[in-house]
Amino acid sequence: MPLWTRKSATDARRSGNEALLGALVGAGEAALAGRSPWADARARFWRNRAAALSLCLLVAVVLLCAVGPLLLPHAFDSADWDAMSLPPSLSNAHYFGTDDSGRDLLVRSLVGGRISLMVGMLATLASATLGIAWGATAGFLGGRADALMMRVVDMMYAVPYLLIAILMVTMLGREFYLVVVTITVFSWMDMARVVRGQTLSLRSREFIEAARALGVPTRRIIFGHVVPNLLGVVAVYTTVTVPGVILTESVLSFLGLGIQEPMTSWGVLIHDGANVMEISPWMLLFPAALLSVTLYCFNYIGDGLRDALDPKDV
Repeated sequence: MPLWTRKSATDARRSGNEALLGALVGAGEAALAGRSPWADARARFWRNRAAALSLCLLVAVVLLCAVGPLLLPHAFDSADWDAMSLPPSLSNAHYFGTDDSGRDLLVRSLVGGRISLMVGMLATLASATLGIAWGATAGFLGGRADALMMRVVDMMYAVPYLLIAILMVTMLGREFYLVVVTITVFSWMDMARVVRGQTLSLRSREFIEAARALGVPTRRIIFGHVVPNLLGVVAVYTTVTVPGVILTESVLSFLGLGIQEPMTSWGVLIHDGANVMEISPWMLLFPAALLSVTLYCFNYIGDGLRDALDPKDV
């Protein structure tokens, strides 16, 4: 084979290899550019089977509590005096049985789930908002302001919150919004401490220093630059706060200081079932099972979010 022919073949192979290498590099860069950290976190979350199953189960519980009472033939506050303390049965459509007043336990459990979930969501949202604002401000300002604000948090920790919550509910009443406010007052401190710790590590970052150098106001730096970078931590800790808030409402209701009749909640139903558990165990079993499943779901979802949003895994 002539020399110029071999040289042409070699150049052609080299050009083909370079074109293939360029195509592969371009495809890799396009894939990296098109996959955000949030997409990676979402993929890691769905690979966690326990977290994914818990999320699906929690969605099913929420949908049942929201739609179920509308589809069932019984009202949550209607009493059937001929069907008092009946065990679960398919023939009379009392699938969870009835209580000692003849009210359908399935409908009351779903309506109670509405109340408990609403209290948990609203109180968590309020406490998270207050805790984020307090912790981010304290961590960003630093110095005496930080010390003073965190001493307030320490003093709040020293207060026996359950005792004060009982006193507040006793004095102000057992209305729905008062229960939410009472729980919120004593559930924001943990979020404030977590957010403050994360803010201390962020305030010396380059983008914060650049914002300061440009003269951006402190409030805008805190809520426009610091807080958005804490969303991962906030999302994880919120899923841990919700079950704690639901459990606190259940404890207050169990003590007779929660939601008033004719409305109900899981804590009220568990309280009523505990009084007759020896003769009507289903009155305790079903509300307690729904509450336990919901709390476990939130805990597993929190674990999944923590693993998915862990910076060491990004």
